[in-house]
Amino acid sequence: MRKLLFISGSLQKESYNSALLKEAEKLLDDYLECSFLFYSDIPYMNQDIEFDDIPSIRRVRKEVEEADAIWIGTPEYNHSYPGVLKNLMDWLSRPIVAGDYNTSVIRGKKVAISSAAGSSAGSFARAKLREMLQMFSCTLCREETGIALGKRFSDSALVLTDEEMRTLNVECRALLGMLD
Repeated sequence: MRKLLFISGSLQKESYNSALLKEAEKLLDDYLECSFLFYSDIPYMNQDIEFDDIPSIRRVRKEVEEADAIWIGTPEYNHSYPGVLKNLMDWLSRPIVAGDYNTSVIRGKKVAISSAAGSSAGSFARAKLREMLQMFSCTLCREETGIALGKRFSDSALVLTDEEMRTLNVECRALLGMLD
């Protein structure tokens, strides 16, 4: 069975983006082996330690390398994606073998993007994330889910509308099509 790795751009325990990814997992669980990447223990990217044997970096790289596809759910902070997600991407994009960027574990991966954010539905964060992933030669899913939270920011749980569920379903089908 093909493997899908979910990455939430938020480290918050009950984040809206993690909840959105969990909804996608429910839709895809019969078709893909789904798992979530936990990366709160990775250090800040620093070229002084780039080639050190850091267990948390070795673990996240291995999980990304073994995945057939990745789905990133990102909040939007100041019209961009969060720093923790950028730090992870910096680690994943770096070569494992010095100077050989073809040894980057994220290079060429199939990636879906979604976001649950304020009134922009995370459109700015998704655009910047797309730009970075294209630089990594990733194949991006042609469909994206953007959830405008609006007044729901005060809600304790993310409950998707019928229209939002339809959009998420379309993205799920598009991702499965990428893996055929």
